[in-house]
Parts: sequence; structure tokens; C-alpha cells
Amino acid sequence: MNDTKLIDIASALGISVTTVSKALKGYTDISKATRARVLEMADKMNYMPNSVAVNLRTNETKTIGVIIPATVHHFFSSVLNGILEEAEKRGYLVIILQSNEKYELEKKQLALLIQKRVDGVLMSLSNETDDFFHINETIRKNIPVVLFDKIAKRVDCSKVIINDAKAAYDAVSYLINKGFKKIAHFRGSYVPQNSIDRFLGYKRALEAHGMEYDSKLVYVCDNNTDFEDGYENAQKIMAEHPDVDAIFAITDLVAIGIIKYFNEAGIKTPEQVAVFGFSNWFMSTVISPKLTTIDQPGFEMGHKAVSILIDEITDLKEHRPIKHQIVELPTRIIERESTVK
Repeated sequence: MNDTKLIDIASALGISVTTVSKALKGYTDISKATRARVLEMADKMNYMPNSVAVNLRTNETKTIGVIIPATVHHFFSSVLNGILEEAEKRGYLVIILQSNEKYELEKKQLALLIQKRVDGVLMSLSNETDDFFHINETIRKNIPVVLFDKIAKRVDCSKVIINDAKAAYDAVSYLINKGFKKIAHFRGSYVPQNSIDRFLGYKRALEAHGMEYDSKLVYVCDNNTDFEDGYENAQKIMAEHPDVDAIFAITDLVAIGIIKYFNEAGIKTPEQVAVFGFSNWFMSTVISPKLTTIDQPGFEMGHKAVSILIDEITDLKEHRPIKHQIVELPTRIIERESTVK
């Protein structure tokens, strides 16, 4: 481990420690020639500033915490790519934690990030999170928080989202316009806001097109990142409602589980039952038939969320009021084989 100190550079150059310190920080009262000599010697001696001392002096760590529900989901991988790219550009280190869709673990991880003195936090909530005290307390401590994707309306902070209800409405309207008559929905659990909104979009689309909503055609996928939920519920619905002709799924993974069962059971997609996913995971182009889905802009969401967070961190540091904002990113339908007869 390198332990070169300012005094070592000063001794090597025959100048004061103060001059070395000011040269490294770019003070204008140090000549360009002296600064060049100091930087050259610092590089030669492999000098690294003491980050702990810098953090104490500036009252910032240049570190951001990120809590996501899962890393296996292609959508969250895309979000992380956006976060990491923008954070690196702006000189921030990122600590990534995974809540595994567990509320208690999410609380512990947020407490850990605070203990590590992160400058701000990005969060997508777990499926179990229905109490937001831990997030509101973080904000109360003047630690900026930005929520993305799975958010809470009762938390007063900036949010980066899509319009889940509209995207679902568009998906189901597309199926109706394609001539499908009995459309089921494999929804997520009852707590996450995006699961609620996608269900509402499904229901409103049926009603807007004069089709009767039937609660028996709604199947709950408690773990909406797991294709096994789709596989098992596909078995159930074909036993209970063999005349269903389309399924709108909460995520692509659930939809892929449905298609997997249909392929094994000899049920033709889309000739017998069409399948519509959500998020445009890369596997949606590999499965056969290829999956029609909603394109969810994960990279852009991560990029925008971290940009807002860093701006709020800067505002806080410079004693400017933080103005929370809600940014809604557009989605679009990607038509593939699973809905085209």
C-alpha cells in the first residue's frame, strides 16, 4: 500500500507542504510551473490523496447507494448500466445492493448505506414494501433519495417512472384490436404500485372497448420476476378457462414461462392463445415464438435517475432548495410472433 504523504513531495521538491497542497488542489495563486512540478512528482511517487480526510473536509463521499429488488431481471441490468455510466462521468462511486424483494432486507440495506455516509440513494422498492418510514427518515436526514420504476406515491421525493397504466392499456387495446375476445391477465402481487397500475390499465382497456371484466381471468404472480409463476398459472388457466385466447403478463419472464408451458403442452401461440409481455427483455427475441412486449427504457431510466440525484446532492451542498420532480419516460409496443396469427 502506498503511503506517500504531502511532506514527502514537499521534501523532494524543496518547497512547503502548503504549496504542495494548494498545487494539487489547483489554487490559482500557485504558478503553472510549480503546479506542473508538483503533479509530476506526485505521479512519480504514486501519491494518492487520503479519501477519508477529503471526505471529512468536504462533507461528501462522492458515493451513491443503489437498492434494487433483483439483478437477474434484464430490465434492472439495463437500469444499472445507465446509472453506472452517468455516475462515472460525474465522478461518483456506486454501491449496489439487492433487496431480493424483501422489505426487511431493504430497510437494513438503506441503514447500511446511511452508515457508509453515501451522498444520496437510488431505490426501486421491493414487492413487500408497504411501509415507507425508513425512506422518509432518510430524506429527513437531508440525504436525497430518488425512486425509480417501483415507487411509492406517499414518499415526497423525485421519481423516474413510466406510465404503467397507459402501457398496460395500450397492450390490451392492441390485443382487442387484433380480434382477441377472452383476455386474461397474469398480474403481480397486490403491493407494488407498478403491479397495481398495470392491472388497472388492463381492466380499463377491457371496459373502454365494451368487454366485460372477469376477475376469474386474473391470476396473481407473487414473484413477478419468476418464469415459474407464468408456467404454473398457464397450467391452471388452461384447465379452468380452456377458451381463453390471449394473456397479458406482468413481465417478460412470466410471459416466457407461459410460452414454455404452451410449447410443452402442444398449445400453439398465437393460433390458440396469444401472449403479450412487458419490459422487452433480451430473451423475448430468443424464445419461440418471439414475444410481443412493451419496451421499457431501462438504460434511460437509470441515466435520468442518477442525473437527478447528483443534481439534488449538488443543490444540498450549495444550500439551494431541492425541487422534486417526476419524470415519466415513454414506452412502446414491440410486435413479434406471439400475437401475430
